[in-house]
Amino acid sequence: MLVLTRKKDEAIRIGDNIVIRIVAIDKQSVRIGIEAPDDVTILREELVQAVSEENIKAARETSDALLASLKEKISGT
Repeated sequence: MLVLTRKKDEAIRIGDNIVIRIVAIDKQSVRIGIEAPDDVTILREELVQAVSEENIKAARETSDALLASLKEKISGT
């Protein structure tokens, strides 16, 4: 991991087309602006984790329901 120190209005460039700029600094947080091409997806990490957890939960529930349905069909034969 690369760790850099930046001040308000300073920026970091990633490649030729992504710029991360420090917009504001507060006691508890830093506001950043990200300039990137439209085809680059930018997501907050906590949203990615929440979606991943929900997908795992849904897959588990679907598998449990499918197994119960198959068990019922097998038992009924």
